[in-house]
Parts: sequence; structure tokens; C-alpha cells
Amino acid sequence: MKIVSWNVNSVRARIDNILDYISDSKPDILMLQEIKTEEKNFPFMDFKNAGYESHVFGQKSYNGVAILSKKKIGKINTTLIKDKLNQARVIVADIDYKTTILKLINIYVPNGNPINTEKFEYKKDWLNAFVKEIKKTLNNNKNIIIGGDFNIIPEEIDVYNFEKYKNDALFKIEIRKKFRELINLGFVDAYRYLNKKKQEYTFWDYMAGSWQKNYGLRIDHFLVSNNLTDNIKKIFINKKPRGKVKPSDHTPVEIYFN
Repeated sequence: MKIVSWNVNSVRARIDNILDYISDSKPDILMLQEIKTEEKNFPFMDFKNAGYESHVFGQKSYNGVAILSKKKIGKINTTLIKDKLNQARVIVADIDYKTTILKLINIYVPNGNPINTEKFEYKKDWLNAFVKEIKKTLNNNKNIIIGGDFNIIPEEIDVYNFEKYKNDALFKIEIRKKFRELINLGFVDAYRYLNKKKQEYTFWDYMAGSWQKNYGLRIDHFLVSNNLTDNIKKIFINKKPRGKVKPSDHTPVEIYFN
């Protein structure tokens, strides 16, 4: 089973690239972030024609998450946490996997910049609420995969120059501690679990030739329950879509399960 997470930075603006990627990569499940559209304007038919059912939690012009799946999924939930700004940032679904049920949680964490503003406070509050709900969720199902754009740089190795990000909301110590707190609930950072020292990125800014210079960040992640780690076959950051014409500034992260 192949599950992909991708911040597409507008599903309608990138629709050709997304459909090309689906044709080439053939994921079983595709978790999208920052779709930037309401549900009524989501390209359901394009994905249906490609063989996927779509479940969407959208918002006009900003944010938004969706799960596309080749197989039937159920228990769609868009109210996992109480978001004080009512932003579309998380969608949850259940899927059958072997003899169990997996809970997929697709998230788009607030950016939080600049620090010392209400945006940073919102990010901290959002993460606090999310951690609290994951603790509750684990009481009912310990087979959980959390994927998405976390807007968190976990360690120095996960950014091309960590010194430049010391006062960035993606790298502030209190934010990185929240990422560690999530892991300590009973998860692994799947990429780092399989790649102890490898330095790769999932995001390159559009500015200053960041893609060409490989000035990137690893901020898109899969957290996988400890009891599923033996089922992880591999994880791969697919850089090809970032090199396309009119790309997203993120690239897909692909995780494969036996």
C-alpha cells in the first residue's frame, strides 16, 4: 500500500501536475494539503476519472485538506480539534489494512510566522489541541498514520542552514518540542526512522533560486504508530514534481507499507 502526502499549494492551479503525478506514481491514497478551495469548487470529477474517490475539508482561498483514495474509506471526520479560527486544517478517515483498521490523519499545521504575533500563538494553541486529541484517539485505535505539512523542522539536519531559522516559527524550540511530544505518544518519524543521517528536503521556497541551490526544508512528515513500524517498507521524497513547470513549493512524500 502506497500513501502519499503532498502540499499542492492550490489544487486547481496544480491540477495538471497532480494528475500527471497520479498517472506516473499510482498512489493508493493521496493526502493533499493547502488545496485553497471550497468543497463546491474541488475537482472531484478529474480525480474520479483517474480512479479516486475524494473527501474534502475546504476553505475559500486558504488552507484546506483532502484525502483521495482508490479504495473505500469511511468515518470521515473534519472536527478532530476545536480550531478557534475555524480553519480547514485536518481531515481524518478509516481504512481497512490487512486484519485491522488504520486511522489516517491528514494535517496542515499553521505556519506561525512571524513569531511574537498572534499567528505564532495560534500555532502553539493548535498544536496543543492536536496533541491532546491524539492522546484520546490512541485510547481507541493504536494503528494511526499522521501525514501532512507539519510546518515543523524537527532537527538541524532537516534544513539547509539552521542558523537562518533560529527565530523562525518552523524551528522554534517550543514548536520542535511539540513534534517530539507527538512522537513520544507512540510514533516514529518514518523518514528519520529509515534514514538516520540522510539530508533531504520536502519544501523549497519560490524565492532566491532556492530550488536550484537546494536551499530546502524537511517540513512534510509521516508519523507512524510504533506497532506499525515493521510494516513500513520504505519512504521516498519524490522531487520530480518540484521541477515541473508551475510547481507547488512542496514535493510529495511517499510511504510504502507491506
